[in-house]
Amino acid sequence: MRLRVRVIPLSLGLAVVALVPTTVRAQLAPECAAYGGAPGRVCAAGVDAARAIHPFLGILVSGGNPVLGTGSPLGGLGRFSVTARVNAVEVVLPRLSYDGGSSSVPRGRKVFAPAPVVEAAAGLYGGLPAGALAVDALASAELLPTGEFEDFRVDPDARRLGRVALGLGLGARVGILREAGPLPGVSASVMWRDVPTITYGDVTGGDEFQYSVDLRALNLRLVASKRLGFLDAAAGLGWDRYTGDASVRVRDGVLPGAAPGVPIELSNSRLVAFVNAGVGLAPFTLVAELGYQGGRDQDLATRFEDFDTTSGKLFAGLGVRLGL
Repeated sequence: MRLRVRVIPLSLGLAVVALVPTTVRAQLAPECAAYGGAPGRVCAAGVDAARAIHPFLGILVSGGNPVLGTGSPLGGLGRFSVTARVNAVEVVLPRLSYDGGSSSVPRGRKVFAPAPVVEAAAGLYGGLPAGALAVDALASAELLPTGEFEDFRVDPDARRLGRVALGLGLGARVGILREAGPLPGVSASVMWRDVPTITYGDVTGGDEFQYSVDLRALNLRLVASKRLGFLDAAAGLGWDRYTGDASVRVRDGVLPGAAPGVPIELSNSRLVAFVNAGVGLAPFTLVAELGYQGGRDQDLATRFEDFDTTSGKLFAGLGVRLGL
């Protein structure tokens, strides 16, 4: 009996020892394999934070409806609209002082991030009598006011307008049905957008980690709309694909500055649904948008306090459209 009692604890002890390295390694992103212990957890926090924030940056600059308040094609050459809008989404940021000493990353600031956007649409072809195959050209300029938020900065070589990062978008909208009588206007659109590199944190300034991301977005939308007197209503569904590159740097506790950056490729897709409501007197219309970006599990190893990386996200917008 004594021999059996001694063998069992020894076997359990070996099993526990064998499992500990596996568990620790499972908590680290593969890109952080060169690190160990607390620096590895800090590196993984930066990698997973970059992956988690990327879809939110995507919906912030993309919004829902590419022509706010309407899904009806413009009707051919000589017709155009210009919209000044602000998209917004609430984001929880990780605490940059996280040193890897805990199993979860404490919450930093919670910000309601705005993104001013200027959008334009121009009619190219009026289409068939019912509105089918009408074609509009679409363009956008996204302005990211990073100077308004502490700990954010823009690549100095990026396109800029003053203290904001400048992203550009191009696309087209094809009419399916022109609004007439009880029938709504229906259209499908595609947009390509890009945003230059934005960095959160500064290891040279004392933060434990920083991450930098850029964005390339493909937006597909199907929108139906109806105008009743001075009221506009629209609703739509969409699919977004977000790609880009990211880099994470961890503060080096031995040497001044930071360890070399960890490169990451970002790729994600999301489903989107949105509604628009507007009121106006031609040619101006004030439109509000409320939408939802579906969630997705990216299999992130890091746990962030007060931030569920698998859940969906509400987004909103408000703008003024000038149409002629």
